Amino acid sequence: MPRNAMPSYSTLAAIDLGSNSFHLEIARVINEQIFPLDTLREPIRLASGLTPEKLLDETTQQRALECLTRFGERLRQLPRGAVRAVGTNALRVAKNSHEFLQRAEAALGFPIEVVAGREEARLIYLGVANSLPPSSERRLVIDIGGGSTELIIGSGTQPEKLESLYMGCVSYTLRFFPDGKITRKSLEAAELAARNELQGLIAEFSSEYWQDAIGSSGTARTLAGILERNNWSDGGITQSGLLSLRNHLLKIGNTSQLDKLGFRADRMQVLPGGFAIMNAIMTELDIPRLSTSRFALRDGILHDLLGRYHDNDVRDVTVNNFMRRYQVDAAHAHRVEALAETLLDALSAEQPGDWAAQQQMLCWAARLHEIGLSIAHSGHHKHAAYILGNADMPGFSNDEQESLARMVLAHRGSLKKMQGQLKSPELWLPALSLRLAALFYRSRNEQSIADFLVRANGSQVELQIEKDWLKHHPLTQAALEDEAGEWRQLGIQLKVRAIENRR
Repeated sequence: MPRNAMPSYSTLAAIDLGSNSFHLEIARVINEQIFPLDTLREPIRLASGLTPEKLLDETTQQRALECLTRFGERLRQLPRGAVRAVGTNALRVAKNSHEFLQRAEAALGFPIEVVAGREEARLIYLGVANSLPPSSERRLVIDIGGGSTELIIGSGTQPEKLESLYMGCVSYTLRFFPDGKITRKSLEAAELAARNELQGLIAEFSSEYWQDAIGSSGTARTLAGILERNNWSDGGITQSGLLSLRNHLLKIGNTSQLDKLGFRADRMQVLPGGFAIMNAIMTELDIPRLSTSRFALRDGILHDLLGRYHDNDVRDVTVNNFMRRYQVDAAHAHRVEALAETLLDALSAEQPGDWAAQQQMLCWAARLHEIGLSIAHSGHHKHAAYILGNADMPGFSNDEQESLARMVLAHRGSLKKMQGQLKSPELWLPALSLRLAALFYRSRNEQSIADFLVRANGSQVELQIEKDWLKHHPLTQAALEDEAGEWRQLGIQLKVRAIENRR
């Protein structure tokens, strides 16, 4: 296998660090199909550990770390590339999530990605859609999680509309039923708040745009189970069934008494918030009946992970779409990409570890490094970095978008702006490779590139170029001398040495 080739795996694992529960699913891959092997779930209730200052409290962190340690033991024999862990809303909003994630990754033994709301929605739809028989009908998928609710309309396995709202069963239960009491006033307040959140989506998600509605994850399945067990529905979730449950909740009057409904205690504790959100959604979007699916985010993670190793990586599609949207000069971008890839391959040759991920990120950054030109030539690298750091990019985690933005921001101009951001070789070697590639192709044509040798030893880089080539390219020679000065600001010694012709 080539040094930076992407491998394939016979076993994959997905970890969903939800705002209510943590899930681990391990699956076997046979003929590009996924077959579940093992599933673990623990009700961590991460969202309940958020203080008014949006900080994860230590008790909740410890509960989460103990769970991840157990998950890590189950995953110990799997290679790093076969495991993907994804954090959702609670980790998006927690101000101390970075510090917690460092501890969490150490406990789990694998990297953890925090994804944006719409990326979470895409993965949820992918998980649900791949579990359903092929159909030309458009589907609405609703996922009420602990801290957010995702709504997706799609056809087949392709999502078309994606939304994520900051309302979930845990956050709404804590907000409207903090003492466990379920009153008419508190229930109406929760339903009204959810209806207000939905107002901007009604026009795009109304029933005229889909033929089938599906609820995924625990809230939907718990509600459907309660309705069916009590004969309030003959299958799935209905508006009349929810009305019956609403009356029953008001009669019971307290979450401590909900165990009489016969479901898991951890689900019952957050049922009022989840019910209020579901009731509001079905009312506002006029959904007569909602079927349910046991497939959700973790299943979407597995399918997305499978695609990455079978030449179906949605991130490639996203990058290509961005190139078209921002009218990138594709020929120039691919020339820069090819040279940057060659440079990083040589620079990382003596570095320990697997550089496949950095190589892949560099290739995407090279293809997108000029998207800012669509806004303005002046400071276009800053415009590009802002777009990459803030746009919805299907398939990319928040950290991956930050990595792209950082690399593109660093690709031109003074490196003073990158002080403290390029500390490790995994960060500054790709940035150096992209800067040199863009420098060599600054004339934007297919001129003959120098016959060079490049190598890195610690923080020292030597670039050997033939004397005759430098003599005939004085502008590039001057630019390389300036480049060496830029890297000295970061403690990196870039030495450009002219050598005799090797031919």
